[in-house]
Amino acid sequence: MSGITRYILRQIAAGTVLVSLALAGVVWLTQSLQFLQFIINKGLAIAAWLKLTMLLLPWFLSVILPAALFLVTIFVYNKLIVDRELVVAQAAGISRIGLAQAALMSGLAVMATGYVLTLFVVPNAFQSFRELQWSIRSDVSQIMLRDGSFNQIAKDLTVYVKGRSKNGELLGVLIHDTRSPQNSLTIMAERGALGSTDRGARVLLFNGSRQSLEQGTGNLSVLYFDSYTLDFGQLESGADDRYASNRERTTWELLGAEPNETTSARIATRMRAEGHQRLVEPLNAVGFACVALVFLLTGGFSRRGQTGRIIGAIGTVVMLQAGALGAANLAGKESIYTPLMYVVALLPIACGMYIILKPGWRSPDRRIVPVGASTA
Repeated sequence: MSGITRYILRQIAAGTVLVSLALAGVVWLTQSLQFLQFIINKGLAIAAWLKLTMLLLPWFLSVILPAALFLVTIFVYNKLIVDRELVVAQAAGISRIGLAQAALMSGLAVMATGYVLTLFVVPNAFQSFRELQWSIRSDVSQIMLRDGSFNQIAKDLTVYVKGRSKNGELLGVLIHDTRSPQNSLTIMAERGALGSTDRGARVLLFNGSRQSLEQGTGNLSVLYFDSYTLDFGQLESGADDRYASNRERTTWELLGAEPNETTSARIATRMRAEGHQRLVEPLNAVGFACVALVFLLTGGFSRRGQTGRIIGAIGTVVMLQAGALGAANLAGKESIYTPLMYVVALLPIACGMYIILKPGWRSPDRRIVPVGASTA
């Protein structure tokens, strides 16, 4: 590895790490705020919010890394052009592929990292995220009932606890359930305790009454009890049937999806498209790097700056992203369009490497040499 390659590589690597962390932090902050109210309503500690949102970071990074590399490559090579360092390197006889080597190596490293994230880390992290989110929503044992306030633990299900004893018993319990369209249920008890079963959480109530109001007729029935058990898991509709989303399934499961009793042909097509998208997305790291290199290494030096070429590179990447989204959308509807996803991802790599490696295509910068330097 030449000195100029190491010099450029250090700048790109450091810049990519810093920009990725900054962008990931911004995206994480904006996305995590929507879960903050959810955690507050459930009465959970801030640690639960941090754990829930941190599980999304691998997905953020898999999307951010190629874009961060592209921006840093544009910045580094533009700075080298403005500082005339590329002019000096070309005058010293370094070829265009020699100047591009650092960016291409960085692209390959980011691509490898992207495959690790999309194929292994992201599905496992998102599965943990969905399981934690589901347990918070459906398992009342995960909920800290706040004393002296009405806790809405589910839609149309409210629990009030007056206080707690030294051994953790609930004192002065009121439960109001209006889920049933036929009747509303109100339970009052002197004390109670939370427990759990295979079907979920339950509450044990002592010395109270159960009032049921039938809708329409207005008939009120009252039942007094010494002890009463209410299974919260039974009140959570669908709590036992969590459907796994495509993002938390393994790549091999998505690629091998076939229609069956629970999966329609349309859903299976979307699953296969999702699997192929995981194989395609990391290629953007090398493709975006090639776009930046083509625009900044194949033009002549201009005292007016490289604004036009930078805008052209950004516009090209935007069009590539639009094409990738369109191809993924088509592949999600018809499997025949799946190869189009690979074409869009590999096209900038193939064209970029052809332009960079094409013999005889000399950058106008090579005509700018210091006084006394050999032009041979």
